[in-house]
Amino acid sequence: MTSPFSPQHRVFQYRLGLFISIAILVPFGLFTKFYRGPGQSWLNDSFGGIPYEIFWILLVVVIWPKVSAKSAAIGVLIATCLLEFLQLWHPQFLQAIRATLPGRLVLGTTFVWSDFPYYFIGCFLGWLWVKALQHYTGKHKINSSIQ
Repeated sequence: MTSPFSPQHRVFQYRLGLFISIAILVPFGLFTKFYRGPGQSWLNDSFGGIPYEIFWILLVVVIWPKVSAKSAAIGVLIATCLLEFLQLWHPQFLQAIRATLPGRLVLGTTFVWSDFPYYFIGCFLGWLWVKALQHYTGKHKINSSIQ
């Protein structure tokens, strides 16, 4: 049996794939938030929810590699939908957090019903992304090797 830190180990390959995915996705997600040009309102405010959801799913499975893609996607969907509803609440401490760039990026600032379809699309694509990485790296056999 190889060490989990060996490049030949399936867990290593899976996590490396997740880290590379995140490294590609984060600049793309930030681009969608700061793009200026035709369609910027849609790209900044709506479409940006898709890479946002995918990022959180990838982060969840990086932290907990034994979690299923389905559980990660459903958990992220529930959490981000709750965060969307949290935007209806405006206590002083949340307003202070939302006044910062990280606070705006993570918590958002304005409740919009039209964000929800993008959350569902993003979670579905995130689920597909993780399933593809699992298949590519043989992760579907990993659960037995990391217990």
